[in-house]
Amino acid sequence: MSIPESQNAQLQSVEQRLVSLKKRQKHLMWFATTSLSLCILSIFTLYFQHDIAFGLFGLASETKQLYFPAMMNLDLSYFSSDSDYIFSLFKWIGWLILKFFGSFFAAFILVSILKHFHFFKVRFKSLVLRFVAWLLCFILVWTGMSFVQYDMKDKKEKAYAELTQYDQNIQQSKIAQYLQNSNEDQYVKAYLLAQTALLHKPADLATAKPYLQMLVDAERQNPKFDQYGFRPEQLWTMQQQVYGKAITPVAQSVKDQVKNAELIEKMMQFVLWTIFTLSLVIALFLYLISSRLKTRVYRIEQSL
Repeated sequence: MSIPESQNAQLQSVEQRLVSLKKRQKHLMWFATTSLSLCILSIFTLYFQHDIAFGLFGLASETKQLYFPAMMNLDLSYFSSDSDYIFSLFKWIGWLILKFFGSFFAAFILVSILKHFHFFKVRFKSLVLRFVAWLLCFILVWTGMSFVQYDMKDKKEKAYAELTQYDQNIQQSKIAQYLQNSNEDQYVKAYLLAQTALLHKPADLATAKPYLQMLVDAERQNPKFDQYGFRPEQLWTMQQQVYGKAITPVAQSVKDQVKNAELIEKMMQFVLWTIFTLSLVIALFLYLISSRLKTRVYRIEQSL
């Protein structure tokens, strides 16, 4: 073999290794990004761990949903939520995760497409401009997905949300107007209006307390209180929110569910912190290896 042929063979071998190193570096970078995403997801889930753990048992630290009692003459079933709070929570979290990761990766794809145009290719040599472009793409995709999420809400969900809304006085709410013109039992009205006040943003504790006190007195004095069909988990939530503890037997009857929820919350916290630590270490390790490979590729290209 002549010297030029030998040099060409060596050059081809180096180029093949270079292509292989570039692929390996890209794969490592993707794995590092995935690990970092898992790290972010675990931190995000830690923020909602309490709601998730308690929601599995139909409990919540604050009133999140309006429940209608079984003993009710007025038909408001159209406004009732078909799903419980935990399902609604998972649905909301699912959309949030979908929007985050969808916008995150879609922004990279959009930036890579824009780099094919000479106008953007020249400007994307600047890391700052490239990041600004990525951020704008992220916001654009997030806004689009948020619009889709809102558009998918049906009329029933919107009517349910409007039922409990009011500005200053609870009598401004639609449910208060419905109840005012009905012949519902006073305790049924108190149950619904207490929930409505606590669903207000921020929670209207001053308005909720008299209605809730009426329910507390009724439970202690009315032997037929169980026949109203008030949800024990909801009574526990409302009393926790107003009084800081469960003070009546019906509300205290869910103490086993509370203990199980607290146990699951601790387990979730341990698992999520473990995932966060491992994924962060793996992401940093893969990023360092990827950076070294990138430097090595650059040196090889410079020597060719």
